[in-house]
Amino acid sequence: MSYAELVCRSHFSFLHGASHPEELVATAARLGLSALALTDRDGLYGVVKAHLAAKEHGVKLLLGAELTLEDGPPVVVYAKDAGGYSNLCRLVSHGRMTHPKGEAGLPWRKVAEHASGLLALLPGPAPLEAVAPLAEAFPGGFHVGLSRSLSAGDAAREARAEALARALGVPLVVHNDVHTHHRDRQPLQDVLTSIRHGVTVDQAGTRLFPNAERTLKSPTDMARLFADRPEALARTVELASRCEATLDALHYRFPEEDLPQGRTADEHLRVLTEAGLRTRYPEGVPPAVTKQIDHELRLIAALDFAGYFLSLWDIVMFARGRGILCQGRGSAANSAVCYALGITAIDPVRMGLLFERFLSMERKEPPDIDVDFEHERREEVLQYVYEKHGRRHAGMVCEVICYRGRLALREAGKALGLSLDQVDRLSRVASSHGFQVTPDVLQEAGLSPTDGRVLRTLSVAKELEGVPRHLSIHVGGFVMTREPLVDLVPVENAAMPGRTVIQWEKDDINAVGLLKVDLLALGMLTALSRCFALIHKHYGRELSLATVPPEDPKVYDMLCEADTVGVFQIESRAQMNMLPRLRPREFYDLVVQIALIRPGPIVGNMVHPYLRRRHGQEPATYPSEEVRGILQKTLGVPLFQEQAMRLAMVAAGFSAGEADGLRRALSHKQAEARILPYRGRFVEGCEAKGYTRKQAEEWFDHFRGFAHYGFPESHSASFALIAYASSWLKCHYPAAFTAALLNSQPMGFYAPHTLVADVQRHGVEVRPVDVRRSGWDCTLEDGAIRLGLRMVRGLSESAGRAVETARRGDYASVGDLARRARIPRHELTRLALSGALASLCGARRQALWEIQALGPLDADDLFFGMPMDGTAVELPPMGVQERVVADYDTVGLSLEKHPLELLRPMLKRMGAVTAEGLKRVSAGRRVKVGGMMICRQMPPTAKGICFISLEDETGIANLVVPSEVYARCRQEIHGALFLVGEGMLERSGKVTNVKTRSVVSVRQ
Repeated sequence: MSYAELVCRSHFSFLHGASHPEELVATAARLGLSALALTDRDGLYGVVKAHLAAKEHGVKLLLGAELTLEDGPPVVVYAKDAGGYSNLCRLVSHGRMTHPKGEAGLPWRKVAEHASGLLALLPGPAPLEAVAPLAEAFPGGFHVGLSRSLSAGDAAREARAEALARALGVPLVVHNDVHTHHRDRQPLQDVLTSIRHGVTVDQAGTRLFPNAERTLKSPTDMARLFADRPEALARTVELASRCEATLDALHYRFPEEDLPQGRTADEHLRVLTEAGLRTRYPEGVPPAVTKQIDHELRLIAALDFAGYFLSLWDIVMFARGRGILCQGRGSAANSAVCYALGITAIDPVRMGLLFERFLSMERKEPPDIDVDFEHERREEVLQYVYEKHGRRHAGMVCEVICYRGRLALREAGKALGLSLDQVDRLSRVASSHGFQVTPDVLQEAGLSPTDGRVLRTLSVAKELEGVPRHLSIHVGGFVMTREPLVDLVPVENAAMPGRTVIQWEKDDINAVGLLKVDLLALGMLTALSRCFALIHKHYGRELSLATVPPEDPKVYDMLCEADTVGVFQIESRAQMNMLPRLRPREFYDLVVQIALIRPGPIVGNMVHPYLRRRHGQEPATYPSEEVRGILQKTLGVPLFQEQAMRLAMVAAGFSAGEADGLRRALSHKQAEARILPYRGRFVEGCEAKGYTRKQAEEWFDHFRGFAHYGFPESHSASFALIAYASSWLKCHYPAAFTAALLNSQPMGFYAPHTLVADVQRHGVEVRPVDVRRSGWDCTLEDGAIRLGLRMVRGLSESAGRAVETARRGDYASVGDLARRARIPRHELTRLALSGALASLCGARRQALWEIQALGPLDADDLFFGMPMDGTAVELPPMGVQERVVADYDTVGLSLEKHPLELLRPMLKRMGAVTAEGLKRVSAGRRVKVGGMMICRQMPPTAKGICFISLEDETGIANLVVPSEVYARCRQEIHGALFLVGEGMLERSGKVTNVKTRSVVSVRQ
């Protein structure tokens, strides 16, 4: 007996189905179903995943969806052919685009207009008058569905369905209304239903299914269930046989509307590339570059990707025309064409980068080009793309937000009836223990380790891991098409105004050959742009990324001292520890530095061999001259993905396509498993070329490190350019650089108080917020930094800019400020508490008194801001501790004192030294150091070790907390702001750490 399941919801019906598309397809194959239709609600979100699984398992997949009707019951439609698939996408798009995010609906007439190439199934009975008009739109293609869930009402529903089919003159077709791939998933489906309705499972009542029958069943089980209706069962296969639409038939073309008349895309790309080469190489294009350009352009033409490069070039030219700082990175930096077009800033020929990392004929995959823009101006770029191509031809890639960790625990706990307090405590202790929840951990949280609801919550939370929750927007992926985008993939509204997204995520579009460009936001580009502007204004020097003086010895001296607070990519604690050990002296050293502190090189045991060879502690040897050519610049250690690819080709005989397959396996989320099939091929290939098995296995073990995230060389080089530029600015213009960082928040690794403390230690004066002198942004005054009104928390930008523009010389009083800038009372209060009114009325309490003495501060009041009470009262000034607390509350930092200065007497009594004092302690000595915690990290590669950075009035001290100490002191580490660590001082060159034996909180 044959059977095709026609109604099936997956996790991509969002809180309705309880199985992944891949699980449904695999189960359909195991059960022997002749076909499976994925019919999620108003979407094709999971169809690519189902398509790939269906090809793997040899299952026929029907492309369909359940459509919500505004004037009728839901109907399931299936695509018969390519035209039907386009109509399906158009219907889903219309239903979503005409409603707010998360909602959908279509009038039946809209469905009728797009019925060509579609079949329809009414999943359950409905009134004849609501269905008849729709049925007429599908002559010979409308069906009434019948399901048996072995629950009350089955017989009545079946009778109504049969009567409806008879009245319409259409066939009756069975289905199982599938929501799970296995009965064991029904408890999870109950929890998802409860989450969707915002109730507990105990309260859900009839909103839950009465049993687990809505699951995939074998043809034999369905034949037994519908033994009395064999003809309705046979029609499932008949309906499936009429559907031949497949995602393999999708044909994508990039827009080419801007081509000069009579010129093809390939010809235009060559013209632009050659013009760019003349700019890049004003003294003549090197022959090696010409050869590489010809090779790339031939390959681009063969793959029909010219439109892709032209569109990205157009976007970059728009940004530069608007003065928006941008730079391409990632594997695009391997392309000489991208360099010539000005998309990237790295010369790949000079650096010897591997083009096949970017594009190859063998894999024929879309190129991956990432371009970073100033994060505060990227929206201008995105809206340009929408306006240029139109919403019908451009959309952002979606990102599926899935349940993870704490969210899974919280949602599961609430659904299963835990109190909010219990949920909070459970999620807090679970997250701080890496979700390894033992009975001791539960007891620590005040929860019983034998409580059935708690244990059930933990179990369900594990099942919830990875379950799609809702749709969001990819960080910057854009799809642009020549034909209407809605013919290829459904489009819907995003939560953010002005944004529309397609229903597929990045892995999906790669799988079906749709090209995207990644238009990303980078905070450091905003900071650099602001810094260049400040330097031009105050110092009269015109600078850009291209004109920052290269290879400055003073910059490298600064880097060797790990003086990199605020510097791009090399400001983390781990990078700071590496800098004095690596001691960079040229640009390529920065490329290596950025790549070294990644999980891949650490796990792959690449870091220490590289450092030993760099400092002459062991020789760099090469088994052949070919290998020397690949690994010489990294001293025999394969640090980059491109080197892994080159080794695979040169040492193991891989083709470029095979080598890229290895690279993609290394980059995959399940890389550890995906690279195993390559091991034997790699080792055997190396042995066949005369390399030893030991050498081959050593190389492959290095490769395994990339499974834990490693950089391509081109990506690291692109980041190194920005790292060097930000280092140069910090070195030569520290005031402008810090002001620009403060004006670009939130971004970077450190909070404003750390940035300000660092620049003060460099001798730069920082002046407080002052309504008579501060603009909205932080500015420069005679070489000093004047903090801007943007620093005042709780002050809106509109109010801050009003203070700046209404000043017109000076303010005479608080009332004058309120009247002229029209500042409401609550925002004036924030200014008073921050000390920003000090130049108008002295102490903060005095300012608060004057604010309260003002008349109404409602926008239209006749007496707005007029003084209503002239009573003079002498108020006691705030003490220094109160002022510092108020500073941190309102501005996030204090220019008067560091909090640790106030705690220093207590720290001295505890025997704690300052961060600066650690320099005078001998290595191997016991020491205590205290400070304000500014960073806490537990990298996956650190095996449970916690790294803590403590800031005090003299600098930053670093604690290394072993796993056993962390377990003992976890509550203190997570619950306190001020800590004292005690342990042994470790020093390696200029790198100083305290390996702790205990960590305690500092409380007054």
